[in-house]
Amino acid sequence: MAKFSVYDCTIIELDKHHSDRKGNISVVQNGDTVPFDVKRVYYLYDVPGGESRGAHAHKELSQLIVAASGSFRVTLDDGNVKRSFTLNRPYQGLYVKPGIWRDLDDFSSGAVCMVLASEKYDANDYIRDYDEFIEFRKI
Repeated sequence: MAKFSVYDCTIIELDKHHSDRKGNISVVQNGDTVPFDVKRVYYLYDVPGGESRGAHAHKELSQLIVAASGSFRVTLDDGNVKRSFTLNRPYQGLYVKPGIWRDLDDFSSGAVCMVLASEKYDANDYIRDYDEFIEFRKI
């Protein structure tokens, strides 16, 4: 498996189409807008103030994390460097590559975090223990 760093994870601008009368629409298309085929979509919402989510890494899964509404912070960690992003625009997504630990926090009231994933859910792909993650990064 390739070893990615937090600097390999970037903000992707999604297509934004505007109509003065009808609002905005952003489009995500497999292999075009995102650099992987989307096999799963889920979203987090009603996260209580002061709570955090994430606290895991994936061995093989890539993700595009989008603030569909409101804002939140994503902190990425490759075992050596941490990098934080505040997501607050529904036409931008944070592309997170495999093998990167992520923590999500500082959710605004009404925030909706939408995640587009490259694979279907697989419990074996998760690393939920930080020490285990550090060992995984050494392989």
